[in-house]
Amino acid sequence: MKVTVVGGGIAGLTCALSLHAAGFAPRVYEAARKVEAVGVGINLLPHAVRELYGLGLDGVLDSVALPPHRLRYDDRTGGTVWEEPLGREAGYHWPQYSVHRGRLQMLLLAAVRERLGPDSVRTGLRFQGFEQTSGGVHAHFLDRSNGLPVVDDAGVLIGADGIDSAVRAQLFPHEGPPKGNGVHMWRGVAHHPHVLDGRSIVVAGGTPGAKFVAYPIEDSATGAGDALVNWVLEVRHPSGPPPGGPGRRVTAAEARAGLSPWQLPWIDLQALAERSSAIFEYPMLDRDPLPRWSFGRVTLLGDAAHPMYPMGMNGGSQSVVDTRVLAWCLARESDPVDALRRYDRMRRPAVNAIVLANRNLGPEEIIARAEEHGGTLPAGWAERIATRYKRLGRATVAQVNSGSSWTVRAVAADREGLHG
Repeated sequence: MKVTVVGGGIAGLTCALSLHAAGFAPRVYEAARKVEAVGVGINLLPHAVRELYGLGLDGVLDSVALPPHRLRYDDRTGGTVWEEPLGREAGYHWPQYSVHRGRLQMLLLAAVRERLGPDSVRTGLRFQGFEQTSGGVHAHFLDRSNGLPVVDDAGVLIGADGIDSAVRAQLFPHEGPPKGNGVHMWRGVAHHPHVLDGRSIVVAGGTPGAKFVAYPIEDSATGAGDALVNWVLEVRHPSGPPPGGPGRRVTAAEARAGLSPWQLPWIDLQALAERSSAIFEYPMLDRDPLPRWSFGRVTLLGDAAHPMYPMGMNGGSQSVVDTRVLAWCLARESDPVDALRRYDRMRRPAVNAIVLANRNLGPEEIIARAEEHGGTLPAGWAERIATRYKRLGRATVAQVNSGSSWTVRAVAADREGLHG
Protein backbone atom coordinates (compact mmCIF):
# COMPACT_ATOMS: atom_id res chain seq x y z
CA MET A 1 0.00 0.00 0.00
CA LYS A 2 1.19 3.48 -0.86
CA VAL A 3 1.34 5.94 2.04
CA THR A 4 1.74 9.72 1.78
CA VAL A 5 3.64 11.35 4.63
CA VAL A 6 3.34 15.14 4.94
CA GLY A 7 6.44 16.59 6.61
CA GLY A 8 10.12 15.75 6.25
CA GLY A 9 11.22 16.39 9.81
CA ILE A 10 12.33 13.81 12.35
CA ALA A 11 8.81 12.42 12.76
CA GLY A 12 8.08 12.20 9.03
CA LEU A 13 11.39 10.61 8.11
CA THR A 14 11.21 8.08 10.95
CA CYS A 15 7.66 7.33 9.86
CA ALA A 16 8.89 6.57 6.34
CA LEU A 17 11.55 4.19 7.68
CA SER A 18 9.03 2.46 9.95
CA LEU A 19 6.50 2.04 7.15
CA HIS A 20 9.14 0.75 4.74
CA ALA A 21 10.32 -1.79 7.31
CA ALA A 22 6.69 -2.93 7.62
CA GLY A 23 6.43 -3.52 3.87
CA PHE A 24 4.64 -0.35 2.79
CA ALA A 25 5.58 2.18 0.11
CA PRO A 26 5.76 5.63 1.75
CA ARG A 27 6.61 8.89 0.06
CA VAL A 28 7.50 12.01 2.03
CA TYR A 29 6.44 15.51 0.94
CA GLU A 30 8.28 18.45 2.50
CA ALA A 31 7.42 22.14 2.05
CA ALA A 32 11.01 23.38 2.42
CA ARG A 33 12.92 23.56 -0.83
CA LYS A 34 15.81 21.71 0.77
CA VAL A 35 16.20 19.65 3.93
CA GLU A 36 19.10 21.19 5.85
CA ALA A 37 20.90 20.45 9.10
CA VAL A 38 19.39 23.23 11.20
CA GLY A 39 18.35 23.47 14.83
CA VAL A 40 19.95 22.79 18.17
CA GLY A 41 19.96 19.83 20.55
CA ILE A 42 17.44 17.08 21.10
CA ASN A 43 17.33 14.11 23.47
CA LEU A 44 16.17 10.62 22.59
CA LEU A 45 15.09 8.58 25.60
CA PRO A 46 15.80 4.82 25.82
CA HIS A 47 12.29 3.77 24.78
CA ALA A 48 12.74 5.73 21.53
CA VAL A 49 16.34 4.61 21.01
CA ARG A 50 15.15 1.02 21.27
CA GLU A 51 12.82 1.64 18.32
CA LEU A 52 15.51 3.37 16.27
CA TYR A 53 17.82 0.44 16.91
CA GLY A 54 15.01 -1.79 15.70
CA LEU A 55 15.18 0.14 12.42
CA GLY A 56 18.87 -0.70 12.10
CA LEU A 57 20.11 2.78 12.99
CA ASP A 58 22.24 1.83 15.99
CA GLY A 59 25.60 2.21 14.23
CA VAL A 60 24.92 5.60 12.69
CA LEU A 61 23.35 6.91 15.90
CA ASP A 62 26.42 5.92 17.85
CA SER A 63 28.55 7.86 15.37
CA VAL A 64 26.72 11.20 15.66
CA ALA A 65 25.16 11.24 19.15
CA LEU A 66 26.43 11.29 22.72
CA PRO A 67 25.02 9.09 25.50
CA PRO A 68 24.53 11.26 28.61
CA HIS A 69 25.16 9.41 31.85
CA ARG A 70 23.44 11.65 34.41
CA LEU A 71 20.63 14.17 34.82
CA ARG A 72 21.16 16.80 37.47
CA TYR A 73 18.71 19.41 38.77
CA ASP A 74 20.32 22.45 40.40
CA ASP A 75 19.00 25.59 42.02
CA ARG A 76 19.86 29.04 40.64
CA THR A 77 23.23 29.05 42.37
CA GLY A 78 24.33 25.65 41.12
CA GLY A 79 23.47 23.70 44.26
CA THR A 80 22.26 20.19 43.45
CA VAL A 81 18.69 19.33 44.49
CA TRP A 82 18.31 16.01 42.63
CA GLU A 83 20.26 13.77 40.29
CA GLU A 84 19.72 10.42 38.65
CA PRO A 85 21.54 8.15 36.18
CA LEU A 86 20.42 7.98 32.56
CA GLY A 87 20.34 5.35 29.85
CA ARG A 88 22.45 2.29 30.41
CA GLU A 89 23.83 3.85 33.61
CA ALA A 90 20.27 3.64 34.98
CA GLY A 91 19.86 0.01 33.95
CA TYR A 92 18.13 0.41 30.58
CA HIS A 93 19.19 -2.03 27.88
CA TRP A 94 19.48 0.94 25.50
CA PRO A 95 21.26 4.28 25.87
CA GLN A 96 19.80 7.74 25.96
CA TYR A 97 21.18 10.04 23.27
CA SER A 98 21.84 13.78 23.05
CA VAL A 99 22.33 14.89 19.47
CA HIS A 100 22.20 17.93 17.21
CA ARG A 101 18.70 17.98 15.74
CA GLY A 102 20.02 18.81 12.28
CA ARG A 103 22.51 15.95 12.28
CA LEU A 104 19.79 13.53 13.35
CA GLN A 105 17.49 14.76 10.59
CA MET A 106 20.21 14.37 7.94
CA LEU A 107 20.99 10.88 9.23
CA LEU A 108 17.34 9.91 8.85
CA LEU A 109 17.11 11.55 5.43
CA ALA A 110 20.13 9.59 4.19
CA ALA A 111 18.64 6.35 5.49
CA VAL A 112 15.28 7.04 3.81
CA ARG A 113 16.87 7.81 0.45
CA GLU A 114 19.16 4.80 0.66
CA ARG A 115 16.38 2.35 1.54
CA LEU A 116 13.42 3.82 -0.34
CA GLY A 117 15.16 5.49 -3.27
CA PRO A 118 16.40 9.00 -4.11
CA ASP A 119 12.90 10.24 -5.03
CA SER A 120 11.26 9.04 -1.81
CA VAL A 121 11.51 12.53 -0.24
CA ARG A 122 10.11 15.30 -2.44
CA THR A 123 10.92 18.85 -1.34
CA GLY A 124 9.45 22.23 -2.19
CA LEU A 125 5.88 20.87 -2.12
CA ARG A 126 3.51 22.65 0.26
CA PHE A 127 0.46 20.69 1.42
CA GLN A 128 -2.83 22.31 0.39
CA GLY A 129 -5.51 19.83 1.41
CA PHE A 130 -6.97 16.38 0.89
CA GLU A 131 -10.13 14.51 -0.06
CA GLN A 132 -10.97 10.98 0.94
CA THR A 133 -12.80 8.29 -0.98
CA SER A 134 -13.74 4.79 0.10
CA GLY A 135 -10.54 3.49 -1.46
CA GLY A 136 -7.93 6.16 -0.81
CA VAL A 137 -6.85 9.75 -0.22
CA HIS A 138 -6.12 12.47 -2.78
CA ALA A 139 -3.55 14.89 -1.35
CA HIS A 140 -2.98 18.26 -3.02
CA PHE A 141 0.34 20.10 -2.96
CA LEU A 142 1.70 23.33 -4.43
CA ASP A 143 5.06 23.04 -6.18
CA ARG A 144 6.94 26.06 -4.91
CA SER A 145 9.39 26.00 -7.82
CA ASN A 146 6.76 26.70 -10.48
CA GLY A 147 3.48 27.38 -8.70
CA LEU A 148 1.81 24.34 -10.24
CA PRO A 149 -0.50 21.93 -8.38
CA VAL A 150 0.59 18.36 -7.63
CA VAL A 151 -1.85 15.60 -6.69
CA ASP A 152 -0.76 12.45 -4.89
CA ASP A 153 -3.02 9.42 -4.49
CA ALA A 154 -2.40 6.96 -1.67
CA GLY A 155 -4.10 4.47 0.60
CA VAL A 156 -3.27 6.46 3.74
CA LEU A 157 -2.28 10.07 4.48
CA ILE A 158 -0.19 10.87 7.55
CA GLY A 159 0.22 14.40 8.88
CA ALA A 160 3.70 14.68 10.38
CA ASP A 161 4.03 18.38 9.65
CA GLY A 162 4.67 19.82 13.09
CA ILE A 163 2.96 22.14 15.53
CA ASP A 164 1.49 24.27 12.73
CA SER A 165 0.30 21.20 10.84
CA ALA A 166 -1.76 21.95 7.74
CA VAL A 167 -3.21 18.44 7.90
CA ARG A 168 -4.40 19.03 11.46
CA ALA A 169 -5.83 22.40 10.42
CA GLN A 170 -8.08 20.70 7.86
CA LEU A 171 -9.22 18.16 10.44
CA PHE A 172 -9.78 20.84 13.11
CA PRO A 173 -10.38 24.08 11.19
CA HIS A 174 -11.52 26.10 14.20
CA GLU A 175 -8.70 25.21 16.56
CA GLY A 176 -6.72 28.43 16.25
CA PRO A 177 -3.03 29.08 16.96
CA PRO A 178 -0.82 27.19 19.45
CA LYS A 179 -1.04 28.13 23.13
CA GLY A 180 1.82 29.73 25.05
CA ASN A 181 2.61 30.11 28.73
CA GLY A 182 4.48 33.41 28.43
CA VAL A 183 7.90 31.74 28.50
CA HIS A 184 10.39 32.28 25.71
CA MET A 185 13.45 30.14 25.13
CA TRP A 186 16.81 31.41 23.97
CA ARG A 187 18.49 28.45 22.28
CA GLY A 188 22.11 28.20 21.25
CA VAL A 189 25.06 25.88 20.78
CA ALA A 190 28.67 26.73 21.57
CA HIS A 191 32.02 25.05 21.93
CA HIS A 192 32.80 25.07 25.65
CA PRO A 193 34.99 23.08 28.06
CA HIS A 194 33.29 20.02 29.49
CA VAL A 195 30.43 20.71 31.87
CA LEU A 196 30.88 18.60 35.01
CA ASP A 197 31.89 15.10 33.80
CA GLY A 198 31.26 15.95 30.15
CA ARG A 199 28.28 13.58 29.93
CA SER A 200 25.72 15.32 32.15
CA ILE A 201 22.46 17.08 31.41
CA VAL A 202 21.99 19.93 33.88
CA VAL A 203 18.73 21.79 34.47
CA ALA A 204 19.07 24.74 36.84
CA GLY A 205 16.55 27.19 38.25
CA GLY A 206 12.99 26.74 39.41
CA THR A 207 9.70 27.80 37.84
CA PRO A 208 9.22 28.26 34.08
CA GLY A 209 10.79 31.48 32.86
CA ALA A 210 13.65 31.12 35.33
CA LYS A 211 15.52 28.08 34.08
CA PHE A 212 18.81 27.24 32.37
CA VAL A 213 19.63 23.95 30.61
CA ALA A 214 22.96 22.69 29.27
CA TYR A 215 24.20 19.40 27.83
CA PRO A 216 26.79 18.27 25.27
CA ILE A 217 25.68 17.11 21.82
CA GLU A 218 29.05 16.57 20.14
CA ASP A 219 32.47 15.80 21.55
CA SER A 220 35.53 14.53 19.72
CA ALA A 221 37.44 14.12 22.95
CA THR A 222 36.80 11.88 25.93
CA GLY A 223 38.60 13.98 28.49
CA ALA A 224 40.02 17.48 28.14
CA GLY A 225 38.98 19.80 25.33
CA ASP A 226 35.84 21.56 24.22
CA ALA A 227 32.51 19.92 23.51
CA LEU A 228 29.63 21.33 21.51
CA VAL A 229 27.19 22.33 24.24
CA ASN A 230 23.49 22.85 23.67
CA TRP A 231 22.03 25.46 26.00
CA VAL A 232 18.64 27.00 26.70
CA LEU A 233 17.76 30.02 28.80
CA GLU A 234 14.11 30.62 29.62
CA VAL A 235 13.03 34.26 29.87
CA ARG A 236 9.87 36.29 30.29
CA HIS A 237 9.36 39.65 28.62
CA PRO A 238 7.23 41.80 30.96
CA SER A 239 6.01 44.08 28.15
CA GLY A 240 5.86 41.40 25.48
CA PRO A 241 8.65 39.89 23.39
CA PRO A 242 10.78 42.12 21.16
CA PRO A 243 9.65 42.37 17.53
CA GLY A 244 10.82 39.62 15.22
CA GLY A 245 8.51 36.75 16.08
CA PRO A 246 9.48 33.08 16.53
CA GLY A 247 13.07 32.48 15.54
CA ARG A 248 14.16 36.02 16.34
CA ARG A 249 17.93 36.21 16.49
CA VAL A 250 19.27 37.15 19.94
CA THR A 251 22.44 39.23 19.94
CA ALA A 252 25.48 38.17 21.99
CA ALA A 253 25.12 41.34 24.08
CA GLU A 254 21.49 40.54 24.81
CA ALA A 255 22.43 36.96 25.73
CA ARG A 256 25.20 38.14 28.05
CA ALA A 257 22.77 40.45 29.81
CA GLY A 258 20.17 37.70 30.15
CA LEU A 259 22.72 35.26 31.56
CA SER A 260 24.45 37.74 33.88
CA PRO A 261 22.16 37.18 36.93
CA TRP A 262 22.97 33.47 36.92
CA GLN A 263 25.85 32.22 39.08
CA LEU A 264 26.58 28.63 38.09
CA PRO A 265 30.07 27.47 39.10
CA TRP A 266 30.25 24.65 36.56
CA ILE A 267 29.95 26.78 33.40
CA ASP A 268 31.24 30.10 32.03
CA LEU A 269 28.00 31.65 30.90
CA GLN A 270 29.52 34.78 29.41
CA ALA A 271 31.92 32.70 27.30
CA LEU A 272 28.98 30.53 26.28
CA ALA A 273 27.14 33.58 24.94
CA GLU A 274 30.23 34.86 23.11
CA ARG A 275 31.03 31.50 21.52
CA SER A 276 27.52 30.79 20.27
CA SER A 277 27.45 31.23 16.50
CA ALA A 278 23.72 31.97 16.56
CA ILE A 279 21.15 32.31 19.34
CA PHE A 280 17.45 32.22 18.52
CA GLU A 281 14.34 32.91 20.57
CA TYR A 282 11.23 30.74 20.44
CA PRO A 283 8.04 30.93 22.52
CA MET A 284 7.17 27.86 24.57
CA LEU A 285 4.05 26.52 22.88
CA ASP A 286 1.75 23.53 22.83
CA ARG A 287 -1.81 22.73 21.80
CA ASP A 288 -4.77 21.30 23.67
CA PRO A 289 -4.99 17.49 23.46
CA LEU A 290 -7.23 16.30 20.66
CA PRO A 291 -10.28 14.03 21.06
CA ARG A 292 -9.08 11.98 18.07
CA TRP A 293 -6.20 11.82 15.60
CA SER A 294 -7.55 9.44 12.98
CA PHE A 295 -10.29 10.23 10.45
CA GLY A 296 -10.82 7.36 8.06
CA ARG A 297 -7.59 6.98 6.11
CA VAL A 298 -5.97 10.13 7.54
CA THR A 299 -4.10 10.43 10.84
CA LEU A 300 -1.59 12.57 12.72
CA LEU A 301 1.64 11.83 14.53
CA GLY A 302 4.47 13.67 16.26
CA ASP A 303 4.09 17.38 16.92
CA ALA A 304 1.18 17.51 14.50
CA ALA A 305 -0.73 15.26 16.92
CA HIS A 306 0.66 16.24 20.30
CA PRO A 307 2.92 19.32 20.50
CA MET A 308 4.09 19.65 24.09
CA TYR A 309 6.15 21.92 26.30
CA PRO A 310 9.79 20.75 26.37
CA MET A 311 9.70 19.19 29.81
CA GLY A 312 11.17 15.78 30.46
CA MET A 313 12.96 15.55 27.08
CA ASN A 314 9.95 13.67 25.71
CA GLY A 315 8.60 15.29 22.54
CA GLY A 316 10.93 13.76 19.98
CA SER A 317 10.91 10.40 21.71
CA GLN A 318 7.12 10.16 21.65
CA SER A 319 7.18 10.98 17.93
CA VAL A 320 9.52 8.05 17.26
CA VAL A 321 7.25 5.67 19.16
CA ASP A 322 4.22 7.01 17.24
CA THR A 323 5.77 5.96 13.95
CA ARG A 324 6.56 2.44 15.10
CA VAL A 325 3.11 1.84 16.60
CA LEU A 326 1.45 3.22 13.47
CA ALA A 327 3.44 0.89 11.20
CA TRP A 328 2.69 -2.02 13.54
CA CYS A 329 -1.05 -1.32 13.39
CA LEU A 330 -1.07 -0.98 9.61
CA ALA A 331 0.78 -4.29 9.29
CA ARG A 332 -1.54 -6.04 11.71
CA GLU A 333 -4.90 -4.89 10.34
CA SER A 334 -6.12 -5.70 6.84
CA ASP A 335 -8.28 -2.54 6.73
CA PRO A 336 -6.25 0.71 6.98
CA VAL A 337 -9.22 2.51 8.55
CA ASP A 338 -9.27 -0.05 11.36
CA ALA A 339 -5.49 0.24 11.64
CA LEU A 340 -5.55 4.02 12.09
CA ARG A 341 -8.39 3.72 14.57
CA ARG A 342 -6.37 1.19 16.55
CA TYR A 343 -3.25 3.38 16.46
CA ASP A 344 -5.35 6.27 17.77
CA ARG A 345 -6.64 4.18 20.69
CA MET A 346 -3.19 2.89 21.54
CA ARG A 347 -1.27 6.16 21.43
CA ARG A 348 -3.51 9.17 21.93
CA PRO A 349 -4.68 8.79 25.56
CA ALA A 350 -1.16 8.14 26.88
CA VAL A 351 0.49 10.96 24.93
CA ASN A 352 -2.33 13.40 25.74
CA ALA A 353 -1.59 12.69 29.40
CA ILE A 354 2.05 13.63 28.83
CA VAL A 355 1.03 16.89 27.15
CA LEU A 356 -1.00 17.82 30.23
CA ALA A 357 1.74 16.64 32.60
CA ASN A 358 4.22 18.89 30.80
CA ARG A 359 1.92 21.85 31.36
CA ASN A 360 2.35 21.04 35.05
CA LEU A 361 6.17 21.00 34.63
CA GLY A 362 6.58 17.24 34.16
CA PRO A 363 9.64 15.99 36.07
CA GLU A 364 10.88 19.58 36.37
CA GLU A 365 8.32 19.97 39.11
CA ILE A 366 11.27 18.81 41.22
CA ILE A 367 13.20 22.08 40.91
CA ALA A 368 10.04 24.18 41.24
CA ARG A 369 9.15 22.41 44.48
CA ALA A 370 12.75 22.68 45.70
CA GLU A 371 12.64 26.43 45.09
CA GLU A 372 9.42 26.69 47.09
CA HIS A 373 10.87 24.46 49.79
CA GLY A 374 14.06 26.47 50.02
CA GLY A 375 16.43 23.57 49.37
CA THR A 376 16.65 19.85 48.76
CA LEU A 377 13.29 18.11 48.97
CA PRO A 378 12.49 15.63 51.75
CA ALA A 379 13.64 12.07 51.12
CA GLY A 380 11.71 10.27 48.39
CA TRP A 381 9.75 13.29 47.14
CA ALA A 382 11.86 13.98 44.04
CA GLU A 383 12.06 10.30 43.16
CA ARG A 384 8.28 9.96 43.33
CA ILE A 385 7.85 12.90 40.93
CA ALA A 386 10.40 11.49 38.48
CA THR A 387 8.98 7.96 38.61
CA ARG A 388 5.39 9.13 38.21
CA TYR A 389 6.33 10.99 35.05
CA LYS A 390 8.20 8.03 33.54
CA ARG A 391 5.23 5.75 34.18
CA LEU A 392 2.95 8.03 32.13
CA GLY A 393 4.96 7.23 29.02
CA ARG A 394 5.69 3.61 29.98
CA ALA A 395 9.33 4.64 30.22
CA THR A 396 10.56 3.27 33.54
CA VAL A 397 13.50 0.86 33.38
CA ALA A 398 11.23 -2.10 34.07
CA GLN A 399 8.61 -1.04 31.52
CA VAL A 400 11.12 -0.45 28.72
CA ASN A 401 13.30 -3.49 29.35
CA SER A 402 10.41 -5.92 29.72
CA GLY A 403 8.10 -4.46 27.07
CA SER A 404 7.66 -5.88 23.59
CA SER A 405 9.26 -4.25 20.59
CA TRP A 406 7.07 -2.75 17.87
CA THR A 407 8.89 -4.64 15.13
CA VAL A 408 6.73 -5.92 12.31
CA ARG A 409 8.56 -9.26 12.43
CA ALA A 410 6.89 -9.92 15.78
CA VAL A 411 3.49 -9.07 14.25
CA ALA A 412 4.05 -11.37 11.27
CA ALA A 413 5.04 -14.23 13.57
CA ASP A 414 1.93 -13.65 15.66
CA ARG A 415 -0.29 -13.79 12.56
CA GLU A 416 1.21 -17.12 11.60
CA GLY A 417 0.81 -18.51 15.08
CA LEU A 418 4.57 -18.56 15.61
CA HIS A 419 6.32 -17.67 18.84
CA GLY A 420 9.81 -17.01 20.08
